[in-house]
Amino acid sequence: MTALLLGALGLTLSLVVPGILANAHWPDRAPAAAVALWQSITLTGVLAAIGVVLVAPYELTRAAGSGKPVASAALIGALAVAALIILRLLISLYGVTRRSRARRARHRLLVDLLDRAEQHRELGPDHLRVLDGALPLAYCVPGREPRVVLSHGVLQVLDRAQIDAVLAHEQTHLRHRHEVVMESFTAFYRAVPGPLRSRKPLEAVHLLLEMIADDAARRRAGAGPLRAALERLTDAIPLAEDVKPDPAGEARRRRLERLAASHTRSVALSTVAAAGAVGLLVLPTVILVLPWLDRALDAWPL
Repeated sequence: MTALLLGALGLTLSLVVPGILANAHWPDRAPAAAVALWQSITLTGVLAAIGVVLVAPYELTRAAGSGKPVASAALIGALAVAALIILRLLISLYGVTRRSRARRARHRLLVDLLDRAEQHRELGPDHLRVLDGALPLAYCVPGREPRVVLSHGVLQVLDRAQIDAVLAHEQTHLRHRHEVVMESFTAFYRAVPGPLRSRKPLEAVHLLLEMIADDAARRRAGAGPLRAALERLTDAIPLAEDVKPDPAGEARRRRLERLAASHTRSVALSTVAAAGAVGLLVLPTVILVLPWLDRALDAWPL
């Protein structure tokens, strides 16, 4: 019974919940807590899958009345499969991290070579790079030696207050290490089998991280300059390579609506979402896994 419940929980979190949460609009008012909820959903899904692998052999051998040799073989097989799941996730995380850092190192080298920031030292940070080009583009290159990159087109279409808002937005991404969050979701996305894979968590979390950076920039530079800058800028390079572009502008529209609203953050929603994230991790463990573990430790031929 425990295996069926854990399996149902894992499938629900993998196939049903992402679509519902990604289409909801309440996370716009509590983006940081919503990111924590997405992380909890992802981790709980992994734990549910591992739980099914460990619990099912015990329940099947118990129902069949199998002897100790069969039960021992089932235990060894279950542990091997659980270890394989964890290993697959770790290999995926290593691969994503290695490729991302190599790509950013190459990008950092290129923007350093093409930099024209010495002509605009009054703009601020030492890690700022300005590139030639009429397209108004702003983004950051995370890492140990981060860069904030502006095109010359940005300096042509934005005033100083708007540029300060853009810099504050990009520096928030760097300061909070948002690329690490995206790398973890990308690794999970690539490790999950195709039929259970959903791109919605990647895209939803990417948008929420943009909203978190928007909130920090608004507190520092004001909503008006940030909104005007967002209206004029071209979509920047995303923090994760598996995030699709936004050709319809839906993500941009939601960000602009938030900036136009007088009050967007909700303490109540943040509290409920944070409590939901904790509860999602704790309750299945307390209700399902611990009672089963207590019985299994007494029954397994260890």
